[in-house]
Amino acid sequence: MSQKIKTCDCEHCEFREVVFTTLDNNSILELCNFKDEQSYAKGEIINHEGENITDFKYLKKGLVKLYRRLSDCSEQVITITRPFEFVSNLSIFSEEKYKYSVSALEDSVICSVNLEFVRSLLMRNSGFAVGLMTRISKINDKIITQTLDIRQRNLAGRVAFVLLYFTKEIYNSMVFDLPVSRREIADFIGMSSANVIRTLSDFKKDGIIKVFGKTIEIADINKLEFISKRG
Repeated sequence: MSQKIKTCDCEHCEFREVVFTTLDNNSILELCNFKDEQSYAKGEIINHEGENITDFKYLKKGLVKLYRRLSDCSEQVITITRPFEFVSNLSIFSEEKYKYSVSALEDSVICSVNLEFVRSLLMRNSGFAVGLMTRISKINDKIITQTLDIRQRNLAGRVAFVLLYFTKEIYNSMVFDLPVSRREIADFIGMSSANVIRTLSDFKKDGIIKVFGKTIEIADINKLEFISKRG
């Protein structure tokens, strides 16, 4: 169950170096009055599609997925992302309601800043405005590029792409606990769960990965990269 964390350490937060570096100390102290931190357990919804947008949110700790529900009640996973990326903010300045849902794939901490306060910062601080818009634009570009990269691959290439994404960009490790189900991988790459399960089994038989429950070990990253590129 989500739990608010009563703290304010904005002046020491790593996120200040990402976006709030243009703010002076007085603005940072003011920011503390308009923000809340909230913890979410794995599987909890951070925001629902269709909810009113009232806050600027960023992921401070953990891992989340951005997705939308389809008419058949299945999910379309748009991206899986790590801290300091603004996945819940793609349309906060153009829409009144969220167009996507965000849920925690691991225990996560979200920092929420009152949206009207963020808008006031945009109006009075051009450096902050440019920095924030640049960051959001980069996230949009990343999602589009990632989607195109996945779509141009075949099944094996798509699964290899996702495993490399977790290895290189999410965990920076050859061994990690897979934070998503086979169904979620399938929703992410646009394939069936059966195809994902079969492909992972083929990778295991070929000595490319080792599987220990939810733990994945990349045993031959060169082969995995070859499959991803060839696909």
